[in-house]
Amino acid sequence: MGNDHRNFSRHSSTHRSAPGKLPKQSRQTKTFLMQRFREMGIQPATRHGQNFLIDLNLQQVIVEAAALTADDVVLEVGTGTGALTALLAQQAAAVVTVEIDGHLFELASELLIDYNNVTMLKQDALKNKNSFHPYVMQTLGERLAEVPGRRLKLVANLPYNIATPVLSNLLSCEHLPHSMVATIQKELGDRIVAQPNSKDYGALSAWIQCQADTEIVRIMPPSVFWPPPKVHSAIVRIVVDPLRRAAIPDLRFFHQFVKTIFIHRRKFLRANIVAALKQHLSKQEVDDILAAMELAPNSRTEQLDVPTLLRLTELVRAHAPDWKL
Repeated sequence: MGNDHRNFSRHSSTHRSAPGKLPKQSRQTKTFLMQRFREMGIQPATRHGQNFLIDLNLQQVIVEAAALTADDVVLEVGTGTGALTALLAQQAAAVVTVEIDGHLFELASELLIDYNNVTMLKQDALKNKNSFHPYVMQTLGERLAEVPGRRLKLVANLPYNIATPVLSNLLSCEHLPHSMVATIQKELGDRIVAQPNSKDYGALSAWIQCQADTEIVRIMPPSVFWPPPKVHSAIVRIVVDPLRRAAIPDLRFFHQFVKTIFIHRRKFLRANIVAALKQHLSKQEVDDILAAMELAPNSRTEQLDVPTLLRLTELVRAHAPDWKL
C-alpha cells in the first residue's frame, strides 16, 4: 500500500482553536459518527480494532494525563476520526498521527485541515511485530529536531490488535519517549502494572517496569466506545526513568532473556534457563549462577521482581555474552 503523508503546516491555515475545546464538528458523539459513517458508506473495521471513544470527558482525561507542553511532539498511533488528535494539537508543539485505514484517514483530514502542527501518515505504524516503520521514526525525528529540547510522548487510543507491540517497541526505538498515555484493553493494562506472584506478571511487565513507572489512570466500560468492544478498557500511563534505563548495561539482552524465561513462567527457573541457553551454558553453570543469586533451584520465574531479574540477566550475560534469541 502506498503511503499518504499530509503535513498541514505546509498548506493550511494557521488557525488554532482555543486550548482544550473542540471545534463543533469534532465533538464526535455516537450519533454524529453513525451519521457520518452512513454518509461515507463505511462501517468500523473489526480487523483494525476500530472502537471509537465517544465519551468526551474521557478524551479530556487522556489529554490531561499526558500533561502536554509546547515542547512536546506527540505520536498518535490510530488517528481514528481525529477527535483526540485535535485536542492534542491544541497543546503540543507537533503531532505525528498514523492511520492505516484510508476512509478514516480522509474523515480525519476534514477535521484536522486547520491544524498547522499536525502531520498525518496513512500507513502501518509498525514495520513488523518487533519494530516501528522507519518512515514513522524519520518523521518523528524531523519534528523533534525542529527545536532543541523537544520531547516525544505517545498519546493514543491504541487499536487493540497492535497495542502490545506499539508500547513495547517504542521503548527500543532511537527516539525514546518521555512518556506514553494510551487507551488499551484492561487485560493488557493489568499486565503492564503487574507485580511478581500475580497471574498477570510476565515479560512485558518486567520489560516496561525496568525502565519506567506505570499506573492505570482510569478503567472504562465498553459503553463509552462505538461500537462497544467486548472487554473493559484502561487508560495507562508509562513515564520513562532515563537514569533507571541507563543503568541497564544491555537492554536488548535483558529484553530477549526475560521474554525467553517467561514463556513458561510457572516452570522452575532453572529448567527455563537450561532450556533457553543449552548451547551456551552447562547445567552446572546455571546452578552456579542461581547459587550466586541465592535463588533456590525450585524458584519460579513469576516470583522474580525486576531488580532480581536485572541481576540475574547480568550474571547470565557474563557467562554467555553471545547468546541471543
